[in-house]
Amino acid sequence: MVEERSRIALFCPLIRDEAIEAVAATLRSGWLGLGPRTQEFEQAFAAYLGARHCVGVSSGTAALQLALHVLDLPPGTEVVTSPLTFVSANLALLHEGLKPVFADVQPRTGNIDPASVAELVGDRTGAVMVMHYGGYPCDLDELYGLLQARGIPMVEDCAHAAGAVYRGARVGSHGDLHTYSFQAAKNLPAGDGGALAVRSDAFDERLRRLRLHGITSSSFDRSAGFAYRWDYGVSELGFKQHMNDVIATIALAQLAFLDEDNVRRGEVVARYRSGLAGVSGLELLDHESDRTSANHLCCVLAENRDALVDRLAEHGIETGVHYRPSYDYPLFTGEALPGVESFWRRAVSLPLHLGLSDENVDRVVETIREGW
Repeated sequence: MVEERSRIALFCPLIRDEAIEAVAATLRSGWLGLGPRTQEFEQAFAAYLGARHCVGVSSGTAALQLALHVLDLPPGTEVVTSPLTFVSANLALLHEGLKPVFADVQPRTGNIDPASVAELVGDRTGAVMVMHYGGYPCDLDELYGLLQARGIPMVEDCAHAAGAVYRGARVGSHGDLHTYSFQAAKNLPAGDGGALAVRSDAFDERLRRLRLHGITSSSFDRSAGFAYRWDYGVSELGFKQHMNDVIATIALAQLAFLDEDNVRRGEVVARYRSGLAGVSGLELLDHESDRTSANHLCCVLAENRDALVDRLAEHGIETGVHYRPSYDYPLFTGEALPGVESFWRRAVSLPLHLGLSDENVDRVVETIREGW
C-alpha cells in the first residue's frame, strides 16, 4: 500500500494567506452577501481580461445558464456544442429548454472542430457553445468568422482558461459572452463561484437582474448612504445565482497571483512534455505558438489508457479522465463522433497543481516511462 504522504494528488487548491486574511476581514465586516467585495472583484477581473463588463455569479454552471438565458432562444432551438466537456455545461442547455447538437473535436487538442461546426450550423441553430479544453484556446478567429457571417452568437466556456491568451489577447475579450468558474480545482480557486465577461451594456444590465430573481436593485444598492430602502422592483423571472462577498474576497486575493500561478503550471506541463516525448504508446497534445494555454489540465493520449491509470494508481499517482462525452449519458442523444471517441478513450489527465515539485513530476514521468 502506498503511504499517504507519498501520494501525488491530481488536483490540490492553493489558497494564499492573503486570501485567508482578507476573508476574515470580510466576515467581520457585517456584509457577506452580494456587495462591495463582489463589485471590487468584478471590476478587477474585467480589467484583467480586457473585458467591458464582468458579472459575478454563484458557479461556472450558473454563468453558462445565464449566458444562454440572456440570448432569449425559443424552446427547442438547436445549440451546437462540444460533447467533450463536463456534463454540467450541456445540462445548462437542457435547463433552458434547448437542443444540444454535438460537434466533433480536434483529436489532438480536444477542442471543438470549426469544420464540424460549419457542417452543423443551419436555420435551426440559435447559438454555438465552445469550451477551451484544458485551458488551450479554441480556434477563435475561424469560429467567430464562421458565425458572425451567419449572425449566430457564440458562448465561450472559459472554465479552464483563466489567463489563457489567443493571438495576443486574453481569452475573455474576443466576443460577447464568456463564462468562468472559480471552483476549488480551477486556476483561480475560490471554493466556488463564477463570472461572465460581456461586451454588451444591455447584457450586463440584464444579467445583473437575472442573477438575483430579476430584482432591479440589490440589497447593497438599496443600502447606499446607510438608509436602507426596503422596496424593489422585479422586472422578469430570474434566478438565485449571484456571487457573494465571501467568495468574491477569495477570488480577488487569488487574482493577484493568477499569472504567476499559470507560469508555474506551464513549467510543470513543459517538464512533463519534455520527459514524456518519444514514449511508445503515448501522444502529447498539439500546442501552437499563436496561443498560450492556461494549463488547467495536462492531458496525454495513451494506448491501453486504463492500464496506464492502474499502473500510476499502484504507485500512488492520481489521474483523471476529462471527459466521458455527454452523448454517453441517457439525458442526451447523439451519435458517437470519431474525433471525440479517439480522444476520450485514450485521454488521461496527469497531476497538475501548484503543490507539485519537480521531483513529483519526475516520479510521474519515470513511472510512465517504465511502461504499463
